[in-house]
Amino acid sequence: MSDDTPKGSGAEADSPRERMLNSATELFQRNGVAATALSDIVERSGAPRGSLYHYFPEGKSQIAAEATARAGRQLGAVVSLLTATHAPVETIRLMVGHFRQQLIDSDYTAGCPAAPGALEGGAGGSEARRAAGEAFTTWEATVSAAFWQRGLAAGEADALATLVISAIEGALVLGKAQQSARALDRVERALIAHVESLLPGAGPDTAIAIEG
Repeated sequence: MSDDTPKGSGAEADSPRERMLNSATELFQRNGVAATALSDIVERSGAPRGSLYHYFPEGKSQIAAEATARAGRQLGAVVSLLTATHAPVETIRLMVGHFRQQLIDSDYTAGCPAAPGALEGGAGGSEARRAAGEAFTTWEATVSAAFWQRGLAAGEADALATLVISAIEGALVLGKAQQSARALDRVERALIAHVESLLPGAGPDTAIAIEG
């Protein structure tokens, strides 16, 4: 699973607004929303000083909500591609492998890009929390559909998808706190064993072929 998730294209990708969203996502991912100053976002993005409120008139609450929703869509697109082109076990390996590498490369500071929005407190964080909730729900639905297509009953597929997403998210929190990828390694092994027990033949040799 590559970390080269889509971030727009052409002039749009290089616009001050897009650069600020990219920078906000990266800073929130490492420091959290509350600990990230708007001036940090502007400085990191290289956008003109004073331009943030032009693009985000509601300030931090707006940029947190938009960055969270955007990160959710980007990662959701990757999860959709993985579940469509890989068997469940390989999908889990690739998802965990992506986050493991991201965690290591960031010196154990970067977690899930949608998670900071979920932790945003107060009335001003309600839109960011909603965006994070929608992202998680979409990822769950995508993974659940993949399990259902492999023969699990709808309720079992839903429960297993929630287990996969919540286990990976929790392991990322532990990884940041413990400065280690150990939790992700353990979660990967446990999830794969559980999926294989419920779906015999869910390994990479049974991946779904995508017609061109």
